Amino acid sequence: MCNELECGQDSPSSSNSGSVDERSPLLTEPCGHVPAQPVRKKQVLEETIDKRESTSKLVYIMIGLWMGTFCAGLDGTLMATLASPIATDFQSLPSLVWLATAYLIASAAIQPLCGKLTDIYSRRTGVLVAQLLFFIGNLTCGYASRWWLMIIGRAIAGLGGGGLTIIANITTTDLVPPCHRGFWQGIGSLCWGLGNGLGGVFGGYLYDVWNWRLAFLIQVPLTVVAAIMCYIHMDTSNAGTSTESSMRRVDFLGSLLLIATLVLLLLGLNSGGNTLPWDHPLILATFAAFTLSFGVFVLVETRIAAEPILPPRLLLNRTVASVCMTNWVINMIVSSAMYHVPIYLRIRGSSATNAGAVLIPLSITSAGGSFLTGLTINRTGRYKYLIVPNLLFLLVANVSLHKLTLTTLLWLPRVYVGLVGLAYGDMLMICLMALVGSVKRSDQAVATSLSSAFRSTGSVIGVTMASTVFQNVLRTDLWNRIGDQKNAAETIREIRESLDELRNLPRQYQQPAKDSYMLAVSVVFLATSILAVLSFVSGLSIREGKLYGRLVEGEVEEQEDA
Repeated sequence: MCNELECGQDSPSSSNSGSVDERSPLLTEPCGHVPAQPVRKKQVLEETIDKRESTSKLVYIMIGLWMGTFCAGLDGTLMATLASPIATDFQSLPSLVWLATAYLIASAAIQPLCGKLTDIYSRRTGVLVAQLLFFIGNLTCGYASRWWLMIIGRAIAGLGGGGLTIIANITTTDLVPPCHRGFWQGIGSLCWGLGNGLGGVFGGYLYDVWNWRLAFLIQVPLTVVAAIMCYIHMDTSNAGTSTESSMRRVDFLGSLLLIATLVLLLLGLNSGGNTLPWDHPLILATFAAFTLSFGVFVLVETRIAAEPILPPRLLLNRTVASVCMTNWVINMIVSSAMYHVPIYLRIRGSSATNAGAVLIPLSITSAGGSFLTGLTINRTGRYKYLIVPNLLFLLVANVSLHKLTLTTLLWLPRVYVGLVGLAYGDMLMICLMALVGSVKRSDQAVATSLSSAFRSTGSVIGVTMASTVFQNVLRTDLWNRIGDQKNAAETIREIRESLDELRNLPRQYQQPAKDSYMLAVSVVFLATSILAVLSFVSGLSIREGKLYGRLVEGEVEEQEDA
């Protein structure tokens, strides 16, 4: 229970401590909150235990949110094993990156808006809209008959999935006092981590035994159940006044520019050296348009937007900036690993199910690590001492993945992926707690959205970067190895368009093709190893903050930012 002994701080009294309404936190009095009149510890403990009805309501709310979070995590990694089969079905393997990034770009664009929009329309309305979008997106993917329709479905699902993830975090921050937050956020991270880690093996299994479309359709009823639970148990008490002036303060222009910037960057990186030469006028024009779009985005965020999606004032806070940068780089690493370790196993001849199963250790270690780290922080109130060992795990794991060969023992990649997952899950919780401990309570929703935007854009850029490196190295090395053979252009095109083609190649081409694929995978993990070093640098800049500050009528003791 949260009392004055556990929180270790006294706080000013609250004038309304004797009443509870729909705006009150659903778990006990905030940490460190004691009445102005001296009372016995037994009385404080009894008042804490008495609110069983409110705690029960919180449990039902969080179960509904966690179901959505689990599905969003699952959907976000289905493409780790399904992207190749789907792209092969549509005969578009060189454009595989769009399957992953359509979801991630949409998620990155919507997340910064969720805090402000749900302040205006309520958390419940936001959750229900996100679940509706998630429902429509997965239904579209399940029945898509064209490549472009599949991409649209992934983008719509990304809007819903991004909203579900961030609104669950914001709602937890709203309802749970700081000294309990590590525990509840830990369970949320556990649900997301389980979904995120199981997505690959789940998709691969359904592809092997049935059809990849079922992986999307099976999420539809789960989404409906989660929506019903949230509709019944959540209320609209946090809704503001949805006036025209309130809506004008939402940074829709910044969000659209963010989408345009990411799409232009993705288009240039994915096409350059893949479908067109890097010096082709269209590629140069795309990068010029990206630079212009990024410049306008920065201008809007710093000079025009009333409440920008990437608030410069928060990024001036050293801990906030360090958390965002660390999240950004780590998500680049993890997204690259989730898509390219299964490719490595497919090169070794594994089925889609077995290739996806390599992500199970990532699921277990990221979810379990995040939960245990949350409990540890909840108990100690400290997190900085956990940063160095986790980032070292991340660096060692990526260097080890870089060293994989065609004769590596098949259990070793699972160990390396497990280390990546452990570092990822732990750092996810550490960064979240450092973030909420470094800003005022009134800024926590915006700061959480800001951090999620960096995570999502990191995933987008990570997948894009890794795919660009992979495709360019693969194409170049294939030409070096078999470019002088008869019908080389046609053979190379077939090899690049489908991993399944490796088994059907003439014997003289099979080993060179595998060697080229292995070189491409190795270079991808060399790049992520460099990123792991950068994450180490940014992670060391995170400061230890007070997690158990004063919480009185919506205010949190501000942390000093030297």
